[in-house]
Amino acid sequence: MKFRIDRDALADAVAWTARTLPVRPPVPVLAGMHIQAADRLTLSAFDYEVSAQVGTDIDTEEPGTALVPGRLLAEISRSLPPQPVEVSTDGAKVMLRCGSAKFTLPTMPVEDYPTLPEMPPAAGSVGSDEFAAAVGQVAIAAGRDDTIPMLTGVRVEIEGETVTLASTDRYRLAVRELHWKPERPDFSAVALVPAKTLADTAKSLTAGAEVSIALGGAGGGGEGMIGFAGGGRRTTSRLLDGDFVKYRSLLPSEYAGLAEVQTSPFIEAVKRVSLVAERNTPVRLSFRQGEVILEAGTGDDAQAVEALEATLEGEDIDIAFNPGFLLDGLSATGSDVARLSFTTPTKPAVLTGKPPEEGADPNYRYLIMPVRLSG
Repeated sequence: MKFRIDRDALADAVAWTARTLPVRPPVPVLAGMHIQAADRLTLSAFDYEVSAQVGTDIDTEEPGTALVPGRLLAEISRSLPPQPVEVSTDGAKVMLRCGSAKFTLPTMPVEDYPTLPEMPPAAGSVGSDEFAAAVGQVAIAAGRDDTIPMLTGVRVEIEGETVTLASTDRYRLAVRELHWKPERPDFSAVALVPAKTLADTAKSLTAGAEVSIALGGAGGGGEGMIGFAGGGRRTTSRLLDGDFVKYRSLLPSEYAGLAEVQTSPFIEAVKRVSLVAERNTPVRLSFRQGEVILEAGTGDDAQAVEALEATLEGEDIDIAFNPGFLLDGLSATGSDVARLSFTTPTKPAVLTGKPPEEGADPNYRYLIMPVRLSG
């Protein structure tokens, strides 16, 4: 094997593929990055759960394959001087030359490397930036407790031209709807994708204009898998098992009150006031006509109070939230104005951005459980 490649192209392709390398590989070969040089360079990584593969242009002198320590290759590629890189094999070694720098890497047995899973059939495509933003809005509410695997996932529901993403950790729920272009107008599917994998993947596929989503159907190829491709990169992930909560029933159908606050000042005020909120203590919000008063801390502890302009429809209300959960939701609304809809101080409130047209349904909803106030 012998080929030449632009230094930045190599560093970019290696860094993206290395994201999938397992920290503690169950078998040694999974720490390797698979290199295949033919008309193009193909780099692959796999940990039995997630696979990553990227293709990029090279000048090939001798085609071939090799398996090298992936993280070491990533560190070397990142630190090379800005000159073309020549990669070649020499017996059981892989040589990298870049300017006056020369590296020799050991190889692992290519024949022991597992075959990457096939990409499921393409189901449709969506704008990469919108997809990354939507996944980011929803993944924040996913659970992080691996003992309840289904709560660590994002539920992806596809019905015709609408994709609905939802996640919950039992204390909050995030739901985002977006339009996409299905391969078939009657396409319908449901998948539960690990939230961290989905978030990392969506963020890393914004180099291309669109992301193609591939889903395995019952009995068809790629069952139990989801695939994403864009900008010469493709990745697959195993789906999570288990029944996701019936989240639609958690969203209130009507509200007793509605408040609107400018999002950016609200975020800054919550950050300031929560500085005195001890671990697991809430920030209290008192909505009155024309203002909201934020408070944290009690008794002999440090205390903070701040008032902001707000509009309120409905009766005055005092409600309290975990400040971290509230900040996550405010930061995700993607709107200059945050709208908080509530029923009672002890029932879930729903945070949205202000819809572009009055009466339009928001495409993002963040339901948050209040913290009960004593006394």
